[in-house]
Amino acid sequence: MVILAISFGVALLDQATKYLVRANLVLGRPVEIIPGFFNLTYVRNTGAAWGIFAGLNNWLIVLSAVMLTFLVLFRRSILTDSLVHRCAAGLLIAGIVGNLVDRLRLGYVVDFLDFHWMGAARFPAFNVADMAICTGVGLYILTQLAGRPEEAPDSASAAAAPPS
Repeated sequence: MVILAISFGVALLDQATKYLVRANLVLGRPVEIIPGFFNLTYVRNTGAAWGIFAGLNNWLIVLSAVMLTFLVLFRRSILTDSLVHRCAAGLLIAGIVGNLVDRLRLGYVVDFLDFHWMGAARFPAFNVADMAICTGVGLYILTQLAGRPEEAPDSASAAAAPPS
């Protein structure tokens, strides 16, 4: 139920923010929120992260569908049933669905969160779906790096075990 709730809620938030961006911002014209650091800028991304594979929307649709199917079918093989992994799965599904809906409906992904540092360094614009995917992958990686704690013997079986 956690996976479904997160997937639905985050995908809905993603689509709502993208709708607001398309309805209220002019394509390519930044709206300064935090001077020298953060703008809202409506961008149409026909590629993947950082604009790589630009113009390959149909291939990215296929890749998204394959990854979504893989995640749904093999979730129990690659993720545990822990709350952290259920949250990660929900975020990954939401992110994939959010960007896939854009690709199918619009032919591009709406990006709008535009961070930069004093005009020198600029991070590519992104959206809520991108944040969900990155957070889901990050949670998964952190749990893998932390390792799985070994199961501690319970006190009853430890007391009954003969001394070595």
